[in-house]
Amino acid sequence: MYSERIVKLKELMKEKNLEQLLVTDTASIFYLTGRWIEAGERLLVLLVRPSGKPVLFINELFPEKESDDLDFVWIKDTTDSISLLAEKLEKEKVLGIDKNWPSGFLIRLMETTGSTRYVNSSLLLDLIRSQKDEEEIRFMKEASKLNDDAMTMLIDAIHEDMTEKEMEERLREIYETLGADGFSFTPIIAYGKNGANPHHENSHRLLKEGDSIILDIGCRKDNYASDMTRTVFYVELDEKAGEVYETVLEANRKAIEMVKPGVRFSDIDKAAREVIEQKGYGEFFTHRTGHSIGIEVHEYGDVSSVNDDVLKPGMIFSVEPGIYLEGELGVRIEDLVLVTEEGHEVLNRYPKDLQVIY
Repeated sequence: MYSERIVKLKELMKEKNLEQLLVTDTASIFYLTGRWIEAGERLLVLLVRPSGKPVLFINELFPEKESDDLDFVWIKDTTDSISLLAEKLEKEKVLGIDKNWPSGFLIRLMETTGSTRYVNSSLLLDLIRSQKDEEEIRFMKEASKLNDDAMTMLIDAIHEDMTEKEMEERLREIYETLGADGFSFTPIIAYGKNGANPHHENSHRLLKEGDSIILDIGCRKDNYASDMTRTVFYVELDEKAGEVYETVLEANRKAIEMVKPGVRFSDIDKAAREVIEQKGYGEFFTHRTGHSIGIEVHEYGDVSSVNDDVLKPGMIFSVEPGIYLEGELGVRIEDLVLVTEEGHEVLNRYPKDLQVIY
């Protein structure tokens, strides 16, 4: 599996006439090697060339076992790791580097190698990672199943004496009970007018009758992420809140109906946005319709008006339209959707019909 991913990367490198590449991103190194290593401030780099085995530069602090598919270069805390890395590079050839490498490493390497030309090679790995293989799809489905179960338990736990922060802690306990590996992101628990901020930070606010409750939650399992949002209402529901909810739900469903190979991401965004605009709430849908997801909760590729890339089987992304009325309420409904050979599969099963809890 990992060797197949390395082969795909090497094939793309040949297409781009790129003869050396540094993979520095923790998630991408895991994707290519199956090794999740949080190196912190220490150097961790995978050097890939179109031929030969990849070379992993790794500090002795991390007790990884050597294997036949990788060459290892061990680094001590006292080693000048950048000089050691520079010695292994071919100075006259272009060097690709992926995203997220700290400037402290990058600038030092540029100073050390002198005339070497650097290019951003992030897209090579992003494209490979954007189409999940069978094992990844299985992991994503398992993580989403856990998230469905967690949503059921979390909504059952809602009580007027629980603050948003207390609900967050309850969710942490639920994930632990279910066997998840923790949050994939800090959950958003937003009561009433707090929901008008799409990225609200959980507070000590208590519930009030008539509040909308946004529950944007996700867990990790086997190094893969889940993400789902449901909005419910507490005790009462006024006419306007009901209209807002049904508008968002229709937008969510219309967008998902569009998903199949060959459709553009921008078409999906348009489908959701048109529903909300036709109901007069267009200015209150303030974010893109979705984002890709996998090892990381936000990966390359999004569902937005400016992304005209076409869908391919194996892609997984969120569809999460919302309406946010300042001082009143917010409503967001989010599902993860897998592109299949013939169409799509929604990974979330928790119901979306309007729900008032007591």
